[in-house]
Amino acid sequence: MRRTTMMIAFTASAALALSGCGRDSGDTGSSGDAPAQTGAAISTADASGDLDVWAMGAEGEKLPELVKEFTAAYPDILVNVTAVPWDSAHDKFVNSITAGTTPDVAMVGTTWMGEFAGMDALDPTPGSIDTSSFFPGAQGTTVVDGTSYGVPWYVETRMVYYRTDVATKAGMDKVPADQAGFKDMAAAMKEKGGADWGISLQPGGQGSWQTVLPFAWSAGASVASDSAYTFDTPEMVKAVDYYGSFFADKLANPSPPEGQTEADFVSGAVPMFISGPWMMAIVEDFAKGDGDADFAGKYDVAPIPAAEGGESSSFIGGSNLAVFKSTESRDAAWTLVEWLSQPETQVKWYGMTTDLPSVQSAWEDQSLTKDEKLTKFGEALKTAQAPPSFPSWEEVATSFDGEIEKVAKSGLSAEEALKAAQAKADSIGTGQ
Repeated sequence: MRRTTMMIAFTASAALALSGCGRDSGDTGSSGDAPAQTGAAISTADASGDLDVWAMGAEGEKLPELVKEFTAAYPDILVNVTAVPWDSAHDKFVNSITAGTTPDVAMVGTTWMGEFAGMDALDPTPGSIDTSSFFPGAQGTTVVDGTSYGVPWYVETRMVYYRTDVATKAGMDKVPADQAGFKDMAAAMKEKGGADWGISLQPGGQGSWQTVLPFAWSAGASVASDSAYTFDTPEMVKAVDYYGSFFADKLANPSPPEGQTEADFVSGAVPMFISGPWMMAIVEDFAKGDGDADFAGKYDVAPIPAAEGGESSSFIGGSNLAVFKSTESRDAAWTLVEWLSQPETQVKWYGMTTDLPSVQSAWEDQSLTKDEKLTKFGEALKTAQAPPSFPSWEEVATSFDGEIEKVAKSGLSAEEALKAAQAKADSIGTGQ
């Protein structure tokens, strides 16, 4: 939904850990369904102070405009927003934590939460903030070792994009909800629908876990317990074997040309792919450039298919808002975070940036409900999740991505790939 900027950020580099860490009882990093611990309550009535806020990308550019409304309502709080480039953000945060020069409030990529909390840099979420208002998976991204640090700011998830007209040619009227049927649809799209490939799937490489894990979660698999990684389970092996079969059976291209997803989708050469809501605008704009102004009616989105007995569960991404422990204006910092989390503020922010609200009630606004495809993403967010908030996740995920690439491109068995991923994860540890 961020137009070309978003496409580059997510497809080229998996958003540099702008990805989420929402979790269920298997991938929480907390104790099952127990509520996360929180910090001392805040007082917003007399909050005052100067706040230094860091935000990345389009958010860093747009936030100063929104903050004007906040400072009008809270004249005793002065807010200075610093736009930080994504490519240098992680190192900038780490260096500031080490030097004791952190901002008061910051936009934090969700896979960074475990690392920064592990460095004792983040302030626990005040108990006075209603964390139940957020999508469960999004709220889970703030929880590290049983304690919540921050709140979800905006969210996204991934769904199956498919060409309805090509599906009709293939004798299908919708995407099957089961994984076996889904693979049959990919085969039919190629064999009967005239497509070159049935579906575009990432053949390993950076960020491929964001596509692989939804199939695993939707088959009842988990990559972690509360205290360890669990890659080499029968459930994970079965899920990765399923994912790899699309390449083995020549339904997905193991060496797709870079930057061709939207072109191949619009032409019908590859009539299915998996991505987030920002791709709706991208494919429609691409089609308009090709002279097809009616393309929006030629495709739809559908949930990630589930294995027998499983529940569809996609990947949840987005970004969080966190307050750093070093702040001298804690009440003011959390007052800003709380204000940015109000449904009306989130709807306004969506209008400014197309960032999807993390607060569930904001999705009742007409600006979101009027788009049928977008409402399907809202439904998928209710069960979406992400990997554990272990500080070592990004390093472990890089190893996992490498093994998936061997599965897709070299035919390595899922069992061998996950055995190697588990050995690497064990050697790295959780980082807790």
